[in-house]
Amino acid sequence: MSDPTPHVPGSVPRGVPAQPITLRVGEHGASATGSLYERIGGAPTFDRLVRRFYEGVQQDEVIWPMYPAEDLEGAIWRLSAFLQQYWGGPGTYSEERGHPRLRMRHNPFRITSEARERWLHHMHEAVESLGLAPLDEAELWAYLDRAAHAMTNTFD
Repeated sequence: MSDPTPHVPGSVPRGVPAQPITLRVGEHGASATGSLYERIGGAPTFDRLVRRFYEGVQQDEVIWPMYPAEDLEGAIWRLSAFLQQYWGGPGTYSEERGHPRLRMRHNPFRITSEARERWLHHMHEAVESLGLAPLDEAELWAYLDRAAHAMTNTFD
């Protein structure tokens, strides 16, 4: 039996999921609802995220050896500053370290699919611990998942 409801031009037909929209202040400008950095609480939230992430990493025998135990505070600062900058916060990371060059900086490490999945596991727990609004959590997680897959450099 066909659907008796007529399709209205410009509307989404039934059964087709609606695509999310982002309201912008200009054609390619910032989101009218603010940056993710602002929406989730700025630097303190990213600092909590990264510290929680490293709590898990320190207990992980697969990926902890890749991290500088003697410079854990430095590693925490670098990841938090990078994420803050990426999501609309201050540009301190690039001011102090230059372009992020993520693949180049991660290339010295053997990042296997197992290491990637361990990283994602600890990051997922850290993201969930923040109690973000569902859309903000989904936006943050989608980036972290893509980034982790992009850093995988060993396929044996």
